[in-house]
Amino acid sequence: MRWLVLLARIVGWLLTPLVAWAASLWGAWLVLTREAGFGNPRSALYTALGTGLVLAVLALLGWIELLRRSPRLRHSLHVTREGLPDLDDAIAADPAPTPPPSTTESGP
Repeated sequence: MRWLVLLARIVGWLLTPLVAWAASLWGAWLVLTREAGFGNPRSALYTALGTGLVLAVLALLGWIELLRRSPRLRHSLHVTREGLPDLDDAIAADPAPTPPPSTTESGP
């Protein structure tokens, strides 16, 4: 069960860049479906790249705003208000094991 929690936490951390990536691909796809209107393939490529970049930034800003407004979502994904992994919870939930005390004493 521990690996499932770790997997859910990693997916939560990767969700922010995944949203931006998906938005950029969607924007580029929208522009390239209208490729018939472009006379030059290079201008179609530059337009697709520019649209993808703009939509990725807008999606990223929207996702960060959603994280800032939703404490429940932040808690579920184990992220901070900025979308970064919340390592304080991970450290508090899983303290490092302490070594057992030594039974032998070393002399001078």
